[in-house]
Amino acid sequence: MPYTQEIMDELNLLARFDLSTTQTGIKVHHTADSTNISAAQRLHDKGLLSQPDGGYLTDLGRETAEYAQAVLRLLKPVELDINSST
Repeated sequence: MPYTQEIMDELNLLARFDLSTTQTGIKVHHTADSTNISAAQRLHDKGLLSQPDGGYLTDLGRETAEYAQAVLRLLKPVELDINSST
């Protein structure tokens, strides 16, 4: 099952959370891009965010954000050092 654009939008929003603390949330303002507004609402509906416009990650949301950010780190393009002698 390939990722849909809606899932990609949700993953992109989850990637913005600072996982080094539980005291920082995200506010998706009503003037934000409609994809971010919709993604925040869907994540809230799924029980991942505390508020429909962002807020804090729930326990499930934090776990999901950890996985989402881990996948991004793993898939990040490898930067080759062309000056390396190896």
